[in-house]
Amino acid sequence: MLLLCACSLFSHARSVRVYGYVVDQDNVGIELANVAMLNTDRPIGTATNKNGYYELMLDETDTVVLAFSMVGYTTVQQRIIDLHEVLNINVQLLTDEQVLNEIEVRGIKRSQGTMDQIDASTTRVMPDATGGSIESLLITFAGVSQTNELSSQYNVRGGSFDENSVYVNGIEVHRPLLIRSGQQEGLSFVNPEMVENVSFSAGGYGAQYGDKMSSVLDITYKRPQAFEASLSASLLGAQIYAGHGDSTYSQMHGIRYKTSKYMLGGLSTAGNYQPTYLDYQTYLTWQLRNRRERNTRDAWTMSFLGNAGMNDYRFRPDSLSESFGGQDAKNLSIYYDGQEKDRFLTAFAALGARGKVSNEVEIGFDLSGFYTNERENFDITGEYVLSNAPMDGSKSGGVQHGAEIDPAEGQTDMLGTGIFHQHARNSLEAAMLTFSHSGMWTRGQNELNWGVSAQGEWISDRINEWEWRDSAGYSMPNDGHSMDVYYSMRGDTSMLTTRVQGYIQNRHKWNTTSGQWILNVGGRLQWWSWNNEILPSPRASIEWLPGWKRDFCFRLATGLYYQAPFYKELRDTITDELGITRIRLNKDLKAQRSVHVVLGSDYYFRAWGRPFKLTAEAYYKYIDRMESYSVDNVRVRYSGKNDSEGFAAGLDLKLYGELVPGADSWVSFSTMAARQRENGTTKWIPSPQEQRWAFSMLFQDYIPQLPQLKFHLKVQFSDGQPFYAPRNKQAWGRMPAYKRIDIGATYVFNEKTTKFMRAGSAKHVKQWAIQFEVFNLVGWHNVNSYFWVADAYGQQWASPNYLTGRRYNLKITVDLR
Repeated sequence: MLLLCACSLFSHARSVRVYGYVVDQDNVGIELANVAMLNTDRPIGTATNKNGYYELMLDETDTVVLAFSMVGYTTVQQRIIDLHEVLNINVQLLTDEQVLNEIEVRGIKRSQGTMDQIDASTTRVMPDATGGSIESLLITFAGVSQTNELSSQYNVRGGSFDENSVYVNGIEVHRPLLIRSGQQEGLSFVNPEMVENVSFSAGGYGAQYGDKMSSVLDITYKRPQAFEASLSASLLGAQIYAGHGDSTYSQMHGIRYKTSKYMLGGLSTAGNYQPTYLDYQTYLTWQLRNRRERNTRDAWTMSFLGNAGMNDYRFRPDSLSESFGGQDAKNLSIYYDGQEKDRFLTAFAALGARGKVSNEVEIGFDLSGFYTNERENFDITGEYVLSNAPMDGSKSGGVQHGAEIDPAEGQTDMLGTGIFHQHARNSLEAAMLTFSHSGMWTRGQNELNWGVSAQGEWISDRINEWEWRDSAGYSMPNDGHSMDVYYSMRGDTSMLTTRVQGYIQNRHKWNTTSGQWILNVGGRLQWWSWNNEILPSPRASIEWLPGWKRDFCFRLATGLYYQAPFYKELRDTITDELGITRIRLNKDLKAQRSVHVVLGSDYYFRAWGRPFKLTAEAYYKYIDRMESYSVDNVRVRYSGKNDSEGFAAGLDLKLYGELVPGADSWVSFSTMAARQRENGTTKWIPSPQEQRWAFSMLFQDYIPQLPQLKFHLKVQFSDGQPFYAPRNKQAWGRMPAYKRIDIGATYVFNEKTTKFMRAGSAKHVKQWAIQFEVFNLVGWHNVNSYFWVADAYGQQWASPNYLTGRRYNLKITVDLR
């Protein structure tokens, strides 16, 4: 374009602007269509943008012939006579009926900025104890870890579960607030069958993403262009998905049912588990436009996203017997009585509108709402016997599942007996209503994004839970004068608040002799009526793609990030003279604040004729105004005060590519240090989610002579997380390393591999597959948390709560068309 303008100025000829759109039969813009001038001695032309728009500056002349072409479409030539004024020429290309032989071109999509792209289809074949979720794929990425296969929660670079943002179609989604264990959790919000694009960042992300300190998961749902459906069933549940659409509308519906009864049978606590998880999700899109308008660029796209979910968890524990302690081994045996009944009901709805108001400006509006009704009720009593484990090794180092317990059998020394009673009657209701506006302005190599939102939040919470313990006939704690409960918490709180947020971000590209540069600069601003705090969050990143022979990419990102408090963080506690802990909401609590610095690089290369990508990121996060917390299973309990500071620093490495031709695999390794200390002290202790090292791998393979038979291996090895003694964070230890190997084999039947499907007897079946999975192949006993018991002398012992052992799963999937 610059050369054309320079030539026109040199010849002193007047330039004439020619512009328009190139569309297909459905009036949808064709991206990268060629527009060229034919009757000229020098090449003059351009390509359409993603909306099919083009623009040319031509010399004033008598006759011009323009050719419009695109692979797969018939070429159209347009003759212009007497070119002396601005012309608008819109062209429709018809599909070329010639069919070419099918070829497959494979490569690795280049990621730009700090967001990494994820292939969601991998979740269909990856062995996953949760039954299939996007989050289970994330945990194989560098910097991301998980130590509970029953949960979809994950922590990133030393942060807590609550520090991760999840967006679906640009709208932040939420999960229930009272969840305390992976057994209760159920289904992830995201339905993998409905996903088109997945992006993830472990730090240094842009201003368009909200106020969370660790990571962002950005998911876009697809818009089917024809009928598609799938059904699957396994020992972990079932799902049905159906979608349909064309160029003007689309619809998707998904129903998921999950039961983890079989998986929970592998826990160390024997009992009757009755978990039921069910959800329905729909995504609808349609276009609104004037019938006289032929081009869809003038159409507004409306969308509706809806979700309704139910988690129903019922549990009657029976018994537990396990040994722990290594050389000084102990055995804990417990008889249970009572039950737990929990129910979590959630609903989400979002109505959106998107449209172009000019060739350069696109705007959108969203109205979304979230509601949750949560009930947690349990009364469980237990009688326990703590003893030295037998020296013959008959029970040491292992976990006995469902066996009849004889407290005297094989025990050499009884250390203590006791009774405990755990009680809870907790209920929570929460509702959020959000209205937001977003926009994008593009011109040349510059893209400006902005957004503003207002959110109303209502929460009502009632807590009544306590635990009583009796050790050797003495209520604990015991001061010799009164009988107190071991733990008691009560609360009846509510809040009604307003949160206003806004952001602006500019992205600019330019080319130099050294390569291409991409600069992102932006900021967020948030105000919350609860504490009248204003949070300014500047963020910036720069990326350099050098013009070297070897394909490298370097980036640097930094910013000021906040963890704006929600309800759980506000819970401050006061203990009265009766030993009852009462909850109050802290109006003086400030948002946690963190500075991110991320330095990363990507190296794209080919080995053995196949594409690979090596990613390395070094990071440092400093956190002040930190709110200390503890983790029990997946429950995060905050102190309710800005009482600490901390930091996290580390290095993440990931090798991605085709270790086997045609099958993507990756290997990740991370090392880190995460520390925190209370205000006014000098002693640093490990943060609750610190894992000093982590290794993960997802490997896919197949037999060349039998490509329809595929194998999938998921490996996780990571350092154990810290744990703390009750009411004393200065006394801490570290859990054993988390080790897990899951393996699966899938056989696919389709027209290429199965004769009866080619014969047309199953014309509506696109393909079907049978999959066999082995979870925790080696049968390692991983520790998730600890149950603290006391002996007759008052000494506290940490008895590990083990996760699931080896389990098997059979899954059948059918894809329809």
